[in-house]
Order: sequence, then structure tokens, then C-alpha cells
Amino acid sequence: MSSFSIAIHGGAGTLLKEDISPELEQAYTNALNEALEAGYKILDQKGTALDAVVAATVSLENNILFNAGRGSVFTKKGLHEMDASVMEGHTLGAGAVAGVKNIVNPVLLAKEVMLHSDHVFLCAEGATEFALKRGIAMAGDDYFFSEFRYNQWKAMRDNDGYALDHSQQGVEQLMKDKKFGTVGAVACDAFGNIAAATSTGGMTNKKYGRIGDSPVIGAGTYANNQTCAISCTGHGEPFIKAVAAYDVSCRMQYKGLTLQEAMNEVVHENLIKLEAEGGMIGVDAQNNISMQFNSAGMYRAMKKSTGEYFTAIYK
Repeated sequence: MSSFSIAIHGGAGTLLKEDISPELEQAYTNALNEALEAGYKILDQKGTALDAVVAATVSLENNILFNAGRGSVFTKKGLHEMDASVMEGHTLGAGAVAGVKNIVNPVLLAKEVMLHSDHVFLCAEGATEFALKRGIAMAGDDYFFSEFRYNQWKAMRDNDGYALDHSQQGVEQLMKDKKFGTVGAVACDAFGNIAAATSTGGMTNKKYGRIGDSPVIGAGTYANNQTCAISCTGHGEPFIKAVAAYDVSCRMQYKGLTLQEAMNEVVHENLIKLEAEGGMIGVDAQNNISMQFNSAGMYRAMKKSTGEYFTAIYK
């Protein structure tokens, strides 16, 4: 059987060891390993890269530690608006949803959009209508409530600021300690096909139905067997402007760069020119994996059938 591999991320940002307790660090490590194994198990059973990245992302969405699915942050109106996308490399099939509420696993809805809607991108009420038609699991607002997220929102709701993720401190500290709580996965299966998935709850206190890069095909997620599969995490607006995920693919296709070289240029040169903080994970059809970020840290893990294994938070 051919080799296979998977990589996941749980967000990037100002992740400093001195700011995270040993107990919380262990909880994040356990959560990353659990999601990694969920995806790896599918690949090990000759499942598809698409199913593997979805399974890994579902695991992260179900964990309240991460800003996606159950752990999503509160909007300005005290609601949860979630975004997600998936793409597979051998067909260039893609599906995405934005601004959805009460969907237990937005990444599963994105997959349904890809497979059963004749469309690529659905949003808000239309996406919910489609979710009901397809039997996607839904839950009440209480499922998405956490005291931590609520307190985070309370510190900001009376002003026009916003925060990118986890902090239990004041507005100034929230803006200083930027953390991008997007989650995602990339994989290469035993058949040489690759796929990517990304999911997020967006920004704390966000207004106007704001949507970041996570559900935008080419910006936050991209997959093409000829080049790479990418899932991004960071300040969404610059990632959209940079078409960050697709830019990696372009540099591989047109400049002949390796995955590592292309991601390095995008993350450490192009995105920095746009003052974009964050990172991305990538895989190609030869099972090369790269996990790069220009922030202080990124929750990340990878595993290959050849025995390579890695989990980390800090630089």
C-alpha cells in the first residue's frame, strides 16, 4: 500500500509558553492528538483524504477549546456565526458555508454542499435550509455556550473592538494577545489524492455578518493534486487579499517551487507585506508536509504512515 499522511492545526497567534498553564497545554495537546488520530484512522483503513480531513476537523469542532463548531466565539449580537470549507485535489470539488448558526459541525455541511448541492458556496439562512434538507445535525444556542467565550465577549460587547480569539483579559489585552482560532486539516491518502478542510467561529464581537478567509476557496482552503492542499489560519482579511492558499499552489505550478519553498514565500514574505499574522499547513501528493507560521505559535500536529509524528504549540 502507498504511504499516506495528515496534518492539522487549531489556530495560530500570540501563543507563549508562559501564558498557558501546564494543564491547559496538556488539554490542547490531547485535543490535537485526538483529532489527528480521527483522520489518520480513516487513511489507515484506505479511506479518502476528503473523509480524513473532515473527520479530523469534526473532532476539533467538537472540542470547546477551539474557536470552531461548539467552541465558537460570540458575535456583536451575542450569537454564533460559523464558516467552513472543504476541497479535494483530484476533482477540484469544493464546498463552503458562511454565517451559519446552530450547525453542530459546519465542516460536514460544507462537504454536503460540495457533494449534493450543485453549488460551491452557501450562506446564512440558505445554508441552514440546505442543512435541514440534508439532515445535518443542529443544536440550540446552549450547546455553543461556554463561560470562557461569554466572558471574553462581555469584555468587548460595549465597544466597537473585536478580538481574534482566546484571552480572558481586557480589551487591550485581547488585542495584544492575538490568537486565530480557526481549525483545519490537510491529508494525502494511499491513492495519492489530497484534500483540505477549514472551519472557524470567526472573531469575537464581529459585526455586519463579517466573513473571513476560512470558507473562501483559494484564500483559506485549497487543494489540487498537481500541487498541494492548504488550510490557513490567521487574520482573514489579508489572507483573502493575498488569495493565500491558492498562491502557494501557483508558486508550485508556475515557479516550480517545492511545497516548503512556496509556503515559506507566502507566509514569511507575501503575507508579512500585508501585515498578516498567522500561518498554514500544507501537503502535496508525494506526502510532503509543511506547517509554517509568522506568529509566535500555532497549534499543530502531523502524522505519516512512514512513522513520522509531531505535535507542537510554540515556535
